[in-house]
Amino acid sequence: MDFRDLAYFEAAAELGHLGRAAVRMGRTQSALSKSIRRLEEELGLALFARQGRGIVLTAAGEMLLDRARVLRQGMELARRQMRDFSRGITGHVRLGASSTMAALLLPGLSARFLAGAPDVTVQLTIGLNDVLRDSLQAGRIDLMLGPLEESEPLFSAHPLLDDEVVIVAGPDHPILSGRRRGGAPLECAALAGCRWVLPSRQVATRRWLEARLREAGVPLGPVQLETNSILVLSQVIARNRMLSLLSRRNLGAGRPGHPLREVPVAGMVMRRRFGVLYRAEATMTPATACLLALVKQADGTDP
Repeated sequence: MDFRDLAYFEAAAELGHLGRAAVRMGRTQSALSKSIRRLEEELGLALFARQGRGIVLTAAGEMLLDRARVLRQGMELARRQMRDFSRGITGHVRLGASSTMAALLLPGLSARFLAGAPDVTVQLTIGLNDVLRDSLQAGRIDLMLGPLEESEPLFSAHPLLDDEVVIVAGPDHPILSGRRRGGAPLECAALAGCRWVLPSRQVATRRWLEARLREAGVPLGPVQLETNSILVLSQVIARNRMLSLLSRRNLGAGRPGHPLREVPVAGMVMRRRFGVLYRAEATMTPATACLLALVKQADGTDP
């Protein structure tokens, strides 16, 4: 089906007269008649009926007119987006990110993105996986950087990096005392009675921890602080001799999780994959499409 034929058909449908439609489109009446005949032959349906000196749509014509308008609007949007790219990208992007992904990717990503699109504004929301997914589904954010699930029926997903979540504590926590670096991992029983800083039960890492402890027959100790941002509480966790869960990528000197250290416990490493999520059916602005393209090029190692 030719887009020009659809454009001529739409003009004839709106004006109800082939001659006036030909004048609007800058074509001869004969050319418009041939376009409409091509459509009717391709569809096997009559699109117009004669009414006096004019023409009116048949039921099939009414249906095609609705579809033709949708197609035209889509083409016009595509042209605007391409013009925006050619003139330089402007607009607003609403980005959601987990704290780990924000620490890993945003410094380098934001520098590259804003260097190429200095007029774009970005609204950044740092949050937990469940909250960000709700926001993405509701259309409150355009892109999400966070942990991926095994299947993503609601969103399009592009994996970026693998990650491991481990139990962490401050360097003077009793669970680490007397244990030499590189020694054998502790048994789960060593976690009994320990105090914790954890996210809510809606978060995958908390559910994973509770499941592993149940399997080992070890009760979860008191959760004395429940928070939506573990990463900003490293000093609180360390000074109060509590345990928590954190990505290995955030541990070490100069990292956001400093001074926390990994507590090696047998069978207590959660493996997950991070990536970018977006709504496949949503129409992206040029700014959002540009940021998504940059994210897909990232490997999680940029400073």
